[in-house]
Order: sequence, then C-alpha cells, then structure tokens
Amino acid sequence: MAGPGLKTASPLQVAKAVFWSFFGVRRRAEHEKDLAQIKPAQVVIAGLVGAVIFVLSLVMLVKFIISRAA
Repeated sequence: MAGPGLKTASPLQVAKAVFWSFFGVRRRAEHEKDLAQIKPAQVVIAGLVGAVIFVLSLVMLVKFIISRAA
C-alpha cells in the first residue's frame, strides 16, 4: 500500500509490471518499488485485461493460420 509521500502507480506502470510478471522476469528493485505503489485491485484488473488480449491474439493467430492453410 502506498504510504505517506508515495504516489500510486500510473496505468502504464501497472501494465508494465503485469506484462513482465507474465514472463516471470522482474528486477528486485523494480518489484519492491511496485509493491509500494501498485494496489492489488490495479494488478487484478490489468491481469484480466492482459489475459483477454493474450487469448484474443492467439485466437486471431489460429484463425489466420487456418485460413491460409485452406
């Protein structure tokens, strides 16, 4: 949780943190900074949006490959 004097993370910072978390690659300093700034609700929302984008991208890729094969 953000303490006194600490600002909350921007949507871009949250998206970046979630993106790198999908790959399991994070620097310790970045992780600790994120813990201080990002709220759990922000992570959940960004994770759901990221998962939906990922699944839709895979579906579109499969449809494209199938259409080229036919």
